[in-house]
Amino acid sequence: MIKPLLIAALAFTVAGADAAETPDSLMTRYAAAAGVPAAALSAERGAAFYRSERPGRDGKPASCSGCHTADPKQAGKTRVGKRIEPLAPAANPERLTDAAKVEKWFRRNCTDVLQRECSAQEKGDFVAWLKQVR
Repeated sequence: MIKPLLIAALAFTVAGADAAETPDSLMTRYAAAAGVPAAALSAERGAAFYRSERPGRDGKPASCSGCHTADPKQAGKTRVGKRIEPLAPAANPERLTDAAKVEKWFRRNCTDVLQRECSAQEKGDFVAWLKQVR
């Protein structure tokens, strides 16, 4: 018997390959992978997650907002000064439209900031927050 989490992960990968995503479709997938209803995702938790500082790889405090700025409608900068386009779909309509890119950047950035991959719940909360930023 295949576990529900594996099924959700496979569905996320297969469906994301062909179709343009939306924040709602990503939230549905992350909620399913977390084993919760989409209504259980929290924009408030997503905002707190974005702003929370944690010990980074180099021991210095790190947070999502450290590179992406406190306002996700604004462009940010990487640690080496390269421009990062705004995270919020309200300011950057291309954000959250490609599942493969979303997963790539979650994997890379969560590993940098958290020293681990983000959970499906954390990803869903984060997308729920970005969706409502105006």
